[in-house]
Amino acid sequence: MKNMNRSHSIKPSAADDLLATRAEALADETLEADPAAHGLYDGDQLDREERAALRRVTGLSTELEDITEVEYRQLRLERVVLAKVWSEGTAADAENSLRELAALAETAGSDVLAGVIQRRQRPDPASYLGKGKAIELRDIVIAEGADTVIADDELAPSQRRALEDVVKVKVIDRTALILDIFAQHAKSREGKAQVELAQLQYLLPRLRGWGESMSRQAGGQAAGGQGMGSRGPGETKIELDRRRINTRMAKLRREIADMKTHRDTKRSTRKKGGVPSVAIAGYTNAGKSSLLNRLTGAGVLVENQLFATLDTTVRRSETKDGREFTLTDTVGFVRSLPTHLVEAFRSTLEEVGDADLLLHVVDGSHPDPEGQITAVREVLADVEAADVKEVIVVNKADIADPDVLDRIRRHEKHSIAVSARTGAGIQELIDLIARELPKPDIEVDVLVPYHRGDLISRIHDEGEILESEHVADGTRVRARVTPAVEADLSDYVVA
Repeated sequence: MKNMNRSHSIKPSAADDLLATRAEALADETLEADPAAHGLYDGDQLDREERAALRRVTGLSTELEDITEVEYRQLRLERVVLAKVWSEGTAADAENSLRELAALAETAGSDVLAGVIQRRQRPDPASYLGKGKAIELRDIVIAEGADTVIADDELAPSQRRALEDVVKVKVIDRTALILDIFAQHAKSREGKAQVELAQLQYLLPRLRGWGESMSRQAGGQAAGGQGMGSRGPGETKIELDRRRINTRMAKLRREIADMKTHRDTKRSTRKKGGVPSVAIAGYTNAGKSSLLNRLTGAGVLVENQLFATLDTTVRRSETKDGREFTLTDTVGFVRSLPTHLVEAFRSTLEEVGDADLLLHVVDGSHPDPEGQITAVREVLADVEAADVKEVIVVNKADIADPDVLDRIRRHEKHSIAVSARTGAGIQELIDLIARELPKPDIEVDVLVPYHRGDLISRIHDEGEILESEHVADGTRVRARVTPAVEADLSDYVVA
């Protein structure tokens, strides 16, 4: 990494420039020796050189280098430079965050040209990076030929406009990028409705109007002879847009509520039938869909992309002893997942909260797997799913550092390492699921007539037979069953 040179304004003369530079150096030395003496000390300060630097992060570019691909490169719609304010954590944390942003941008179809990090105590409230660094960012944008800047935080509308005014290209933030990816990947009717609702929630406070020229109704003298009640400021375009957005959001909420009712009915039917449920959750691109395919042969789309799965998939499976259960693949999480998305997808994420067992999938090859675990648990707490019995499934064990795997397993007592790609550890995971799933605990002693073989089949499928004997009047069975099976056997209980 290298530091960008600081920009200086033009001085009247070389002598003035020399004197000013010397005075600044003396002031800096005095301040560093005793900052409290100047009344400027406000706690531990960031390193001065780091604060002054806009650091380039190497290895982020996804630009193709083969000269034969130049025409393809020119057709790309988005050529982006990434920007981040590093205010907490280590330098490695900041770079990992920017690399994740690069992966998000690439998933959205962009070409990442460069990434820069500025060390500050907090983002500049006016222009995010600060005016001087924003100018340096503009120079990088020009040099790289970029058409978009993506900030690794959620920007206030004023920050985005101020940064756009300086860099002279489109500026979007992390939230807008994630929403764009969700919009590309949503396939089901419910998924599309949830994404649209989240986008409108994000857009509403960011509408911009252009004053009276955008008025949609006559006002004041312009009302002419239209009579009383027609005069006034009128409804501006921004007001009209807000009203339309609010109307659309209300309609989407009603549609999502109706779809939620349908899913709740299906889920309650499974619950009533005594079928336990296992939810697969975790960070995006951790391998959740690959794991579902390995466990059930579901044939779910698997791509090396962030948020390849947005629509919930439910598949049936069974344990070695024949007990049925469902496996649910859910949308992936990410650090700083936009609140709008959590709210919009709350009904889908409730599948996790209602599960009997949670397989929390973690990418063992990621530079910061513990950070992924923390980010996922924060979202689970938001959707009230933190109390579900959890098993940490460390995926991609075939390419993960063994020391990292050992560290996670020491810290997470209820964990297992697997590879969905090679199949390593999958049988152990299946056995673990069988042990952790709730077992039938109601003991019954019944005499089932021979013409009710369907009940005997249900006891085999959903319960645990302890003793069985064929007698003249039917099959005498002592078994442990679920409440639903017990109710159906109530007419055949042996007194």
